[in-house]
Amino acid sequence: MSADLDLTAAHWIKSSYSDANGGNCLEFSPSHAAPQALVPVRDSKVPGGPVVVVSVTGWSSFVAAVKNEGFAAV
Repeated sequence: MSADLDLTAAHWIKSSYSDANGGNCLEFSPSHAAPQALVPVRDSKVPGGPVVVVSVTGWSSFVAAVKNEGFAAV
């Protein structure tokens, strides 16, 4: 999407669906969603690791699927 997206000052929010025992931790940065229509997503256990950047539309579809239990638990 955008190789030059600056996330140094990004505010990250941990998903309410994340596992409280330290597993399956997902964070997203809503502060970057509006201006670029992009949503950065990362693993909260590896904050300095890679970030996946998806479109706002893609993120909204993903969140709706999770809320509607569209993904099977493993």
